[in-house]
Order: sequence, then C-alpha cells, then structure tokens
Amino acid sequence: MTPKIALFASGSGSNVENIVRYFAEKRTAEFPLILSNKQDAFVHERAKKLGIPSVTFSRDEFADGCEIVSLLKKYEVDFVVLAGFLLKISMPILEAYPDRIINIHPALLPKFGGKGMYGHHVHQAVVDAGETQSGITIHYVNEQYDEGNVIFQATCEVANDDTPDTVAEKVHALEYLHFPKIIEDVIGKQLK
Repeated sequence: MTPKIALFASGSGSNVENIVRYFAEKRTAEFPLILSNKQDAFVHERAKKLGIPSVTFSRDEFADGCEIVSLLKKYEVDFVVLAGFLLKISMPILEAYPDRIINIHPALLPKFGGKGMYGHHVHQAVVDAGETQSGITIHYVNEQYDEGNVIFQATCEVANDDTPDTVAEKVHALEYLHFPKIIEDVIGKQLK
C-alpha cells in the first residue's frame, strides 16, 4: 500500500513542490490533496501545475476541524505534512492522526518557536538575538505551537554579517535538502 499524504500550506508552497517532486521519482507516497487557509496563496498555482487538487478552508473551519477530518478520510489520507502552514491544528484533526502530523519549523526549537514565530519573523529574531547558529526542526504536531516531539534538526552557521534574508536562504536550503527524506523515513518506520 502506498501511503497517502495531505499537504497543508499557507504561502508560496515551495516546500510542497519540493516534497511532491522528491516522491514522484521514488513513487513511495501519493499526494491526493493540498489544503490551505488562504485562497490567494501561491501554493494553489503550484498544485495546479503538479496536478493535485487544492482546497481552501476558513479559519473557523480549521478551528472546528470536523469538515477537514471528513475530507481527509474521503481522500484516504494516512499522514498530514505541514509545509509552511500557519494555523494551529485543531483537536479533531490531531485525534484523527495521532503521531501522523509532521511540521517543519525554520529554527532550532525550542528557541524561536510559538505563536507568531514563522518565516521572516523567526529569521529576524535569530539575527536580533545574535545567534551563531540557526537551522530547521522537523517535529510531530501536538496541541501547542511548535512543542511536539522533535524528529530531526539540522543546523547552519549564522555569520556576523548575516541578515534575516541571508539566514532565510540558508534555512531554506536545509528544508529542501532534509524535509522530504525525513518524511520518507518517518512514514517508512510507522508503516513497518
């Protein structure tokens, strides 16, 4: 059985595209659905190009979660991957997919996590704090922002002359390199 993964994204969807292309070569997962909380997110354009249906839900529908769980069940989704998704996952979705929801965060948790800490905000905070390292954290999702069990971390150096934009470039490189492989590893272990 090939596992089915639903991808959730709020923005451009560059990680979504990277993940789908990684698995397309291996044929070790299917992507029946992409979900977003933003109608105008560029991820919908990427979804069209990739030939994957995409759906937008309102903040209230995400908070309630029941309609989303029904949709995920309809598409026989086995795992959920958050790839630049900004809303907190509601209890009905967490309960339907225990230890089967994976997120990536653009910093080394537990530092620079929590509500409001995403994208540029994270990289700005890293630079402002004078950190010498940043990186990515791939973790399971629980009921709190960025507090689920850590699966994997990778680091990059933050130089004295780095800006939030240059840190972002380094972190994105780590995301593209590691996220698909870690998803593959997690799914492989859970399906054994």
